[in-house]
Amino acid sequence: MSQTDIFVIDYKLHGQPKSFAIRAKAMRNVDAWHWASCDAGLVPVPKPGKPPLKVMSKPQAERFGVTDVKWRETNALVWTEA
Repeated sequence: MSQTDIFVIDYKLHGQPKSFAIRAKAMRNVDAWHWASCDAGLVPVPKPGKPPLKVMSKPQAERFGVTDVKWRETNALVWTEA
């Protein structure tokens, strides 16, 4: 299976389900919590190639209503001519 570098992050913000896709070289739970916090507007989105100004941790995000963060890698598409 080829590496797609596209991940889907699902989370809840104050009980409301949210979801988004992000392109990243790698994804870990720590990264998913931070990106969910960015999507929720709690921390600024870092500029490409620069480290984040502030990394939001799971306990910090939970205080602001972000919960149930889950992530998954997308399936790679195989384009073949028929």
